[in-house]
Amino acid sequence: MSDDSEKSQLTDGGWIAWFCSLEDHHFFCEVDEEFIRDSFNLYGLKPKFSHYEEALEMILQPDCPDEEDMQNEKFLRIYQDASDLYGLIHARFILTPRGLAIMREKYLSGRFGTCPRVLCERQNVLPLGLSEDLRTSRVKVYCPKCEEIYIPKRKCIDVDGAYFGCSFPHILLSAYTDLTVQPTTSVYIPKIYGFKIYKKKGSKFYQQPEHLTQMSYYGPEQLRKMKIGVETVSYTHLTLPTIYSVQISVVAVSLKKK
Repeated sequence: MSDDSEKSQLTDGGWIAWFCSLEDHHFFCEVDEEFIRDSFNLYGLKPKFSHYEEALEMILQPDCPDEEDMQNEKFLRIYQDASDLYGLIHARFILTPRGLAIMREKYLSGRFGTCPRVLCERQNVLPLGLSEDLRTSRVKVYCPKCEEIYIPKRKCIDVDGAYFGCSFPHILLSAYTDLTVQPTTSVYIPKIYGFKIYKKKGSKFYQQPEHLTQMSYYGPEQLRKMKIGVETVSYTHLTLPTIYSVQISVVAVSLKKK
């Protein structure tokens, strides 16, 4: 790439377009400036940030940062707040009709990647957070076919799960019923030389784990584990899709009653 084209990447377009074009930021969509300028949409965010006004001003800048900015210590402090503020605004925007429509197109084009589970046959996935709070967990991906969560193929190390929230995939799939995917009926059965393995899946002696804990976001136990340096979801946890922490089947029943 020539020096001129590198400079144009830094100077063309506004901060939002620049931020969304950064490496590993392909999960983001560009939030409409009108949405950001409406103070109603920003309710409750100001107390979360030390440099709220400066961060908001940075997000709405018509120019993107240049090389000199990226070496300025004060700029970088505000940039961290701007990144987090944009992320939390983004989590709200993608639940609006306009935001859902944009994310739907990204999902259909496979921009979020595909399920790593072989038996899901490259089913497209959706970004998901395991907490609504910043600095709790990086973004994960949710497969609507096996209804499980995974670490993205590209780990997106600076993309917080709170930038998408815990409910986004399920709201999108509920809003667009044409995206409904039939749950997988394919199950892998471990065998040795064609014979099923005693007490393993497929064996008549196989027993489901007795203590499956329902899990759809990081609760106190997971957060406790993370504080000692491990971000993990135990294999004895069953992930359940929820909307605003309410199990989807419960939401569907309540809507039918109305």
